[in-house]
Amino acid sequence: MRSRRKRSIATLIGALVVGSLCAGAPTPRAGAAEAAGYRSGGGSPSGGGSATGGEAAAPGTDVDRYVDRYDQDAGIGVDLDTVTIPELQARMTRGSLTSSALTTAYLRRIKAIAPKIRALLRTDPTALRQAAASDARHRRGDPRGPLDGIPVLLKDNIDTRDLPTTAGSLALAGSPPDRDAALVTRLREAGAVILGKTNLSEWANFRAEKPTSGWSAVGGQTHNPYVLDRNPCGSSAGSAAAVAASLAQVAIGTETDGSIVCPAGMNGVVGHKPSLGLVSQAGVVPISAEQDTAGPMARNVIDAALTFAVLSGGEAARHGGSGGLRAGLPRPDGLRGKRIGLWRLPELGPEVDAVLTRTAERLRAAGAEVVEVTPPYQKRLAELEFPALLSEFHRDIDAYLPSRGGPQNLAALIAFNRAHPAERTCFAGQELFERALAAPSTTDPKYRAGRAELTDLARRSIDETMAAHRLDAIAAPTNPPAWTTDCARGDNDVIPSSTPAAVAGYPSLSVPAGFVNELPVGLLLMAGDRQDDELLSLGAAVEHRLHAWRAPRYLPSVGNQAGSGAAR
Repeated sequence: MRSRRKRSIATLIGALVVGSLCAGAPTPRAGAAEAAGYRSGGGSPSGGGSATGGEAAAPGTDVDRYVDRYDQDAGIGVDLDTVTIPELQARMTRGSLTSSALTTAYLRRIKAIAPKIRALLRTDPTALRQAAASDARHRRGDPRGPLDGIPVLLKDNIDTRDLPTTAGSLALAGSPPDRDAALVTRLREAGAVILGKTNLSEWANFRAEKPTSGWSAVGGQTHNPYVLDRNPCGSSAGSAAAVAASLAQVAIGTETDGSIVCPAGMNGVVGHKPSLGLVSQAGVVPISAEQDTAGPMARNVIDAALTFAVLSGGEAARHGGSGGLRAGLPRPDGLRGKRIGLWRLPELGPEVDAVLTRTAERLRAAGAEVVEVTPPYQKRLAELEFPALLSEFHRDIDAYLPSRGGPQNLAALIAFNRAHPAERTCFAGQELFERALAAPSTTDPKYRAGRAELTDLARRSIDETMAAHRLDAIAAPTNPPAWTTDCARGDNDVIPSSTPAAVAGYPSLSVPAGFVNELPVGLLLMAGDRQDDELLSLGAAVEHRLHAWRAPRYLPSVGNQAGSGAAR
């Protein structure tokens, strides 16, 4: 079974890679820029440091002018907004681009743009050394795979031995962890350049009953790059906003329920929540081992698929890329004959529903059969999920904290927050911590019965719907238009579309679908267990047909409408 899945990944990646390369790439320009980093307060260039200051676009400044200037100064001759990993690798193979030049271009862009959206906590001071090592491998004709030399950002709940890992909390802001998370080891072994760490909703949005997504005591508030007074959604807020603003080629997020896919949808990028267990949880600050997974966030499906292959240890991680697999071109009729179940969520508003209607029309025009569905058991899932997560969080955070300096268990963490006013500058509550402390143990029969029913119903909600309608996937809106960020109000209702796949441990994939008043809306695709490869292939066809991505404009505001939703 494992070797068959690896071959499936390889075939998928090969098809997507060839299609990406055949789409063409910008003409390269000679030369590489000097090293330019990003550190607090500006000053001389540096390979890394704090990402809370630096030379920023002033209020009212045309951000595009700053982006153009820094990209042109880097002299790499590619559009960072649209270039794909296969195109970058093709240039590296030809010798017309180096990882050092690419990494420098991203560091320059970070210096110009990051302060405006506050998506980054810090850059890695070794990034340019990592890039130079990749350049040496490329010169020898021995790259490690499609991610060799590609800059990657990590959500700051993913352990890194040489960078702080805080989960957004001052309680973990001391010494870095002793070792890398397993997924970071895989990225390093694949030759990826670890560019830095992204801001997140503190403790992955599992501290207060009314949190404000994208806020942490360590990093402050991350802003949506499309409209700056709007929220980026979910705990992987910094990863999504950074990718949307082209501050790295890809980023890694994590999800328990919605916190990869909702930020992806709300920030107009691709987000893949893998099937549970395909990406190691080791070294990731937990909420629940029964639902947690890390996954890739990118501006296109091919980059997400290549990154997933590395994270999950797929064969394509070693042999894919511009010089590797050649399984054939993506079929131009890739949607023909596919059956997609359309799950409308009227509670997200008529404008979102209109995006879904237009999406269905375009998919039908491409030959897909689209039928309307309503997955069952959703009310019961909502009743059961949170009590289970409370028990699991207490168990799993108590297992994680002894590996770090600072509070050694949940009770000590609650006491830390009470003693540190900076932890309460946006919202004061830690109701979820307190409820988790009092929750039944995971050995309690009532908990075990609830979790068993919860997982069973979530799987049946997808399996039964797909079987009854002979579906290749279920599609739903990923998110409402981004709501205004407001610490006093916090986020509103939970967005329901992510829950069935999240609880079931099944894969989901958000691709850009359209806009409502300058605010991105994503299309969430779901499929059965371990159907990640098929879902990514379908997602690439949907992405190609909808062609909905566009670069953010960093608008200050578009009005006072508030959406709803939160994701963890």
